[in-house]
Amino acid sequence: MTKWFNVGKLVNTHGIKGEVRIVSRTDFADERYEVGNKLYLFLPNETDPVEVVVESRRVHKSFDLVKFEGFHNVNEVEKFKGAIVKVPEEQLGELEADEFYFHEIIGCNVISIESDEELGTIKEILTPGANDVWVVKGKGGKEILIPYIEQVVKEVNIKEKTVKILPMEGLL
Repeated sequence: MTKWFNVGKLVNTHGIKGEVRIVSRTDFADERYEVGNKLYLFLPNETDPVEVVVESRRVHKSFDLVKFEGFHNVNEVEKFKGAIVKVPEEQLGELEADEFYFHEIIGCNVISIESDEELGTIKEILTPGANDVWVVKGKGGKEILIPYIEQVVKEVNIKEKTVKILPMEGLL
């Protein structure tokens, strides 16, 4: 059975030449939308995904505008609205040292390296610019924002689902 990973959600069409708007939820948009890559559209009320091949991609505002091979008209892609865009596990590829997929980080327990205190669980990853920010649901329900920088994140253990941090002043 194939394990699937979300790339984003196809929210609308764009223009009349078959481009679609995708709100991306992927950690490697440049790689996922590379010309020639296969993506799979999971449509509401359909059991089997639709395989599409990326013909072109450009970024517009907060969207990825993607055109698929063989679809050159807005009427041909209209049916894809609301689809979840995914890739199979075998398309993930190897990462460099200290790089992680979102699904590996989300769900990890965060522990202070100073006090060995468990601070909470990573529930989301924000990608605002220079570095990612890991959103931790703290024990009291309060959100803690952890910048993914070497001064703060000291150890990531994917197998044990733990992240050890050195809290900066004002972080907690």
